[in-house]
Amino acid sequence: MKTGMLWFDNDPKANLSEKVSRAADYYAKKYGQVPNICFVHPSMVGEEKPRAKSLEVRPSGLVLPNHFWIGFYDAKGSA
Repeated sequence: MKTGMLWFDNDPKANLSEKVSRAADYYAKKYGQVPNICFVHPSMVGEEKPRAKSLEVRPSGLVLPNHFWIGFYDAKGSA
């Protein structure tokens, strides 16, 4: 991912999929492209890798809890 957006959501009533979906909707409206990857803090992910919409959700220790680093990843290297 060359470019991404950092999103914060600490709503205690929403689950991870709902939070990622909110971030994805905002990203799509703002950048005109549907994101396909989202990095979250490992404490937010259970044993099973969750998916929200068409997004892959991956744990990363570089992301703080309740933060979402979301964007578009192209394996060819272009964003």
